[in-house]
Amino acid sequence: MKTAETIQQMRGHSRSAKRAGKSVGFVPTMGYLHEGHLSLARAAREECGFVVMSVFVNPAQFGPGEDLERYPRDLDRDKRLAEEAGVDAIFAPAVSEMYPEGFSTFVDVDASLTRGLCGARRPGHFRGVATVVAKLFNIVEPDKSYFGQKDAQQAVVIKRMVRDLALPVTVRVMPIVREEDGLAMSSRNSYLSAEERERSLSIPRSLRRADEIITSGERSSDRVREAMLEVLAENGGVKVDYVEIVDAENLEQVDRIKDKTLIAVAAFVGGTRLIDNVILENADQGER
Repeated sequence: MKTAETIQQMRGHSRSAKRAGKSVGFVPTMGYLHEGHLSLARAAREECGFVVMSVFVNPAQFGPGEDLERYPRDLDRDKRLAEEAGVDAIFAPAVSEMYPEGFSTFVDVDASLTRGLCGARRPGHFRGVATVVAKLFNIVEPDKSYFGQKDAQQAVVIKRMVRDLALPVTVRVMPIVREEDGLAMSSRNSYLSAEERERSLSIPRSLRRADEIITSGERSSDRVREAMLEVLAENGGVKVDYVEIVDAENLEQVDRIKDKTLIAVAAFVGGTRLIDNVILENADQGER
């Protein structure tokens, strides 16, 4: 497996692969890899001839008081896991490589997609995400790039950016990968104590409760939200950031649940902020 630390090195690897007739698949990450990341790498391996993974903790998407310095890092471990998953090249630049002195260009996606959900609580977060992903696309020059549904709002924002800027890359959004107990995999799960981990399970339980009552015929967003909040409050120790029910494509709030509805949760367990979601594909059936 190749390792690139500079933009020039990374472009060289990608362009060499393309000259050899290989398509380039790209998995952007902030490292400290888990099975969710590795599932994206394996999907890229199945569909592309050359697989690139970036490992870069992007300071532009962290706000004041967030966990930039604390965010877990272990590049040697990441390299080993990535190679086992079939990655051909790791791009692990320094902050100074991505944001040299005088850097002053940022990508802003329209506020209709970024003002709600996580964007309401993390001002500037999606500007940082869109900027770094646009730059990574320009460096890696992928044919396809792979993202997880756990970061559903991020995926919507990136897809819109790609469409609006006519970037020559296909965005693939892959299913959430969960721990055996149902918790969505996240690098931040490593922050949780055993007790906090147990409390955090109310997050996926709230989504299962939503699915149950929707399957039984409930279509009121308010009633579904109330049922989810009851589950999140059952065991204490979970501070709800938001429970939102929105259109999965434009992220506008919906009063009545229908097809392509995103139900999203963000909550603090101890000092750790966790997110999770589900997208309803066939909710128009059995409305009451």
